[in-house]
Amino acid sequence: MTIKPLKKGATYDDLVRVPEHYVAEMFDGELYASPRPAMLHARAASVLGVKLGEPFDVGSNGPGGWLIIDEPELHFRGDVVVPDLAGWRRERLPSVRNDAYLTLAPDWVCEVVSPSTEHIDRGKKLRLYAREGVTHAWLVDPLRQSLEVLALESGSLERIEQHHGDSMVRARPFDAVELELRLLWS
Repeated sequence: MTIKPLKKGATYDDLVRVPEHYVAEMFDGELYASPRPAMLHARAASVLGVKLGEPFDVGSNGPGGWLIIDEPELHFRGDVVVPDLAGWRRERLPSVRNDAYLTLAPDWVCEVVSPSTEHIDRGKKLRLYAREGVTHAWLVDPLRQSLEVLALESGSLERIEQHHGDSMVRARPFDAVELELRLLWS
């Protein structure tokens, strides 16, 4: 099943009326609502947040210098997106306030793709992230057991690496630490 827009010409008021057990997002005035992710999706995002959070956000056994947030609501020129994970270099976002959303584009986003949202993650979201200057994006697919690493080049996010299965990888911008992909699928 592919997610289709719920409403065209939507406003933020329409978005906040979506029941809490859905992830609501808006692109070009179209409102989308996706059910909460399946367990393989949630597990991959959770493990990745832990594996990157320790060395990069907390600074344990790693370089630190990042602020990494699970499922932040991001507002960009009327568009509202909720990536699975997002990271900001601390020199750009030293801390967060108790706001409902952020308007500062992250330096890195991660989308854990699922069959129903893959067309949005690879299409509308990547174009929006590129427009806002996000320099790196990861597409994690737990069903295919793959990690695609994208970098902003000439105004679009282009794939620069692809990894599969049980590989040990160093993926930009977090290549200071090795990541065991097997942990995302188990």
